[in-house]
Amino acid sequence: AVVLCAYLEIGGIDLRDRSVIELGAGTGLLGIVATLLGTKALLDLRALYSKCCAHVTITDRAAALEFLESNVQANLPSELCPRAVVKELTWGKDLDNFPPGAFDFILGADIVYLEETFAELLQTLEHLCSEQTVILLSCRIRYERDHKFLKMLRGRFSVYEVHYDSSKDVHIYKAQKGSRKDDF
Repeated sequence: AVVLCAYLEIGGIDLRDRSVIELGAGTGLLGIVATLLGTKALLDLRALYSKCCAHVTITDRAAALEFLESNVQANLPSELCPRAVVKELTWGKDLDNFPPGAFDFILGADIVYLEETFAELLQTLEHLCSEQTVILLSCRIRYERDHKFLKMLRGRFSVYEVHYDSSKDVHIYKAQKGSRKDDF
């Protein structure tokens, strides 16, 4: 999560007035940082928050939500808390609780590790994506199953490695529907 947070900050990715969802949030660090970066240029212009801020949905399974909500409340200024919504999402289930294709960015940090969840994760990504959605996934490639997931992802999306942090051995992949190579 730390590597993807740093990438978002230094990568020139503008999250203001964007709809963002984090999958498998755990502690919520990435969603919290996305919320803050979505207001980065406006911290002194509190009256403009409602017009130009990112809308971030931070998701995980039901068992993690209480801790996740607590972290969001503890680490965001009170005026930004409404911009970060904690919501239950088990991949592949109850996807009708999320509008199809409604997100500009889908973020995931270290969520590729259980092979039995790969099909549901891909189903969830497809549901949440429009043609313009940018998926950013950070992960270590440790096992053959990790390569298997990337192959599955490439079967449904255009996938490019956009960053590699050699000190932490973490790759960041950008994925989009179709064959677009547009910058974001």
